[in-house]
Amino acid sequence: MQKFKTSYLPMLALAGILSMAVGAQADDTVKVNGQLIPQSYFDFVLKQTTARGQKDTPELRSAIREQLINDEVVSQEAENKGLDKNPDVATGLELQRQQSLIQVFIQDYVKNHPISEDTIKAEYEQRKSQLTNQKEYKVRHIDLKTEQDAKNLIEKLKKGTSWEKLAKDQSQDPSGDWMPEGVSPNQVPTEFINAVKQLKKGHFTEAPVQTRFGWHVIRVDDIRPVTIPSYEVAKPQITQMLENANLKKAVDDLRAKAKIE
Repeated sequence: MQKFKTSYLPMLALAGILSMAVGAQADDTVKVNGQLIPQSYFDFVLKQTTARGQKDTPELRSAIREQLINDEVVSQEAENKGLDKNPDVATGLELQRQQSLIQVFIQDYVKNHPISEDTIKAEYEQRKSQLTNQKEYKVRHIDLKTEQDAKNLIEKLKKGTSWEKLAKDQSQDPSGDWMPEGVSPNQVPTEFINAVKQLKKGHFTEAPVQTRFGWHVIRVDDIRPVTIPSYEVAKPQITQMLENANLKKAVDDLRAKAKIE
């Protein structure tokens, strides 16, 4: 108002690769210029791909095999050209290794530190109580570069020029967003939040509002009680939030124990 990536996974979705791969050999192992592509490579990619929802089929297996061959051919040629000796390449590979280890650590930590149902429900009830009797506002705002620009726009609004016309002229009008009364200042600047709370339905700010993003003219189109989602709807988001909080604490603990010079 992150995630472990591998170069071959997106390519598996390409129809062209799939169609080329249908006639591939059934054997999963293969040598390229005498270099064996380990079966473990194939098994790893198959596991990762099916975990993302793709069905294990002969076509998928053939596609994986073909892509691994392509990867091996290209990586061999890169080594033949000495590209692996480039310092930036070596640094990039080491950082990729580090990111892979981080992702594995996160997966392992979350698996071994599950959030209990009682904890999730307690967090939901606490947030629900905080939202009770709160309002949310349907907000439109036009961003201006200077305070004088904002003042000029407000004067035009007072003289009867429509909001829609002025917003169109400015080519910027983030509109129709519902903003809860208790929105975090990390998401919406405090000055903006305070200005919205002072407006009645259908009214706009009669003085420019300055935030770190510039100058704003704000209008509130509607006000209603905050819509509180059901527990089942909110559960995934709350679980993710609690997992992130646990992970942050784990990292903070590791930093506290580490010797940082």
